[in-house]
Amino acid sequence: CALQHRKPAPESNTGRCPLSRFRFRLFRFRLNGNGSEGPEGVVHRVGHRRNLCSCNGAAVPPEQVSAAHGAGASGVPPAGQFTSSQETYGKSPFWILNIPSEDIARNLMKRTVCAKSIFELWGHGKSPEELYNSLKNYPVEKMVPFLHSDSTYKIKIHTFNKTLTQEEKVKRIDALEFLPFEGKVNLKKPQHIFSILEDYGLNPNCIPENPHNIYFGRWIADGQRELIESYSVKKRHFIGNTSMDAGLSFIMANHGKVKENDIVFDPFVGTGKASRKNQKWRGPDENIRANLRQYGLEKYYLDVLVSDASKPSWRKGTYFDAIITDPPYGIRESTRRTGSEKEIPKGMENPESHVPVSLSYHLSDMFFDLLNFAAETLVLGGRLVYWLPVYTPEYTEDMVPCHPCLKLISNCEQKLSSHTSRRLITMEKVKKFENRDQYSHLISDHLLPYQGHNSFREKYFSGVTKRIAKEEKSSHESK
Repeated sequence: CALQHRKPAPESNTGRCPLSRFRFRLFRFRLNGNGSEGPEGVVHRVGHRRNLCSCNGAAVPPEQVSAAHGAGASGVPPAGQFTSSQETYGKSPFWILNIPSEDIARNLMKRTVCAKSIFELWGHGKSPEELYNSLKNYPVEKMVPFLHSDSTYKIKIHTFNKTLTQEEKVKRIDALEFLPFEGKVNLKKPQHIFSILEDYGLNPNCIPENPHNIYFGRWIADGQRELIESYSVKKRHFIGNTSMDAGLSFIMANHGKVKENDIVFDPFVGTGKASRKNQKWRGPDENIRANLRQYGLEKYYLDVLVSDASKPSWRKGTYFDAIITDPPYGIRESTRRTGSEKEIPKGMENPESHVPVSLSYHLSDMFFDLLNFAAETLVLGGRLVYWLPVYTPEYTEDMVPCHPCLKLISNCEQKLSSHTSRRLITMEKVKKFENRDQYSHLISDHLLPYQGHNSFREKYFSGVTKRIAKEEKSSHESK
C-alpha cells in the first residue's frame, strides 16, 4: 500500500510560513493483498493449526503486542496471544502461533512487514533428540499429502545468529531420513519446501555452541519485507527532515486496518520548512504527488490543503476511514498555532500577503485537538493511529490521552534514547460524536497527566546535554 509522510511545505516569498500552518494529506489506499491486520508481529491463537512465524531481527516483547482487532476482510482472527511454551523464551525471533487455516496464514503474511516467513510446524525441541521425538509424534496423515511419490521437495537450513558450514547443513538434513519422504528432490522449483530453523539467541558476541530451540516445518508464505526497501526514503524524489521510515509507515497502515478504497487522512503532513538549506522554492517533482507518481500510485492521491490543525476547517460529518499521523514533537519541527494575544486590526484578518502571528501550541492541547477531530470525522469503527512522544522516567499509561468516543486498541513503544521514547497509539471509534464530547478533557482528571509533557522539548535536550557533559568528563579523566 502507498503511504506518504510528513513533508515540509514551501516558504512564502514574504517570509517564513508559521510552523503552525500544517499541510494535510488526503488519499485513497491500494492494497497488495486482502484484508487487515492489527499490530505488527501479532500472533493469533484461535484454532488447531500450529504455525511458526520467523521474524527479521529481535521479536517485539509480548507485553508490547496485542491482537485487539476484528476479523476484517482477510479473516484474520481476533484476540491472539502467545502460546505458553513461547513465553519461556519470549525474545526469540521465532514465534509459535495457532491459526485456523492456511488461507488465513497466507492472508496475514500478505500484510505484515515485520514477519519474514511462516511455516506449518511439524516438530520442535531444545535439542536434536527432542526435535526428532517431536517429529515422530506428528500425525503421519498430516504429512502424507506433501510427501507422496508424485511430489517434489527440498529441505533448507535457516540459522539465526550463527553460520553453519555446508557439511554441517548436509549432516542435519541426512538425520531426517526417518521421515517418510517418497517424492523427488528438486532444488530449483520444488512443490514443497521444508525448513530446519535453529535459534542461537540475539547476542552476536556470545553465540552458544548449541541452539536454544530447533524447529522443523513446511514453508507456507513469506512476509512483505521487500516493500520496506522498495519504498525506502532514500529512493524518493522528495523527502523532508522528519520523513517517516517506510517500515514504520506500513506498520501504522496495518494498525489502522486500511483496506482498498479507504479514505485516509494525515493532519500533520508538513510544516512549511524547505527540504534543503537556503532553498526557497521546490522543483516540479518535489511534492507528495510526485512521490506517489514515482510508485505508480498517483491515481490514489486526492488532495493536499494548508490549514491550522488547532482550528476547525471541515464541515461536520464523518469522512475518513482512518487517520494516520505523526504530529510534531517540538524537536525538529516546532509546535505552534496561528493566533495572537493582541487585537488584530480590522481588515487584516486574512490578507494573502499577511503572515499570521503564531502562539505556542502545547503538546497536550495538540493531542486533545487531534482526538476530538478524529472522534468527529472518523466513520464508526474507523481508527486513529498516531505517535505520542514521552519522557520515559515520568511515563505512565495514565498519560495516554483518551476520549469517550475512542477506544484504546494498542500502545507500543519505540525507544528514541535512554530517556525518551514514542508510543504508537491505536484507537478505534466506538461511539457517535456528540457536542458535549468535545470538552471531555476539561472535566476528566484522566487527561491531566500528559500536560507534564508540554516541556518534552526541554526534557529531551536536557538529557542530550547531560550525556554530552558525561562524555566530556570521561574523556578528560582518561587523559
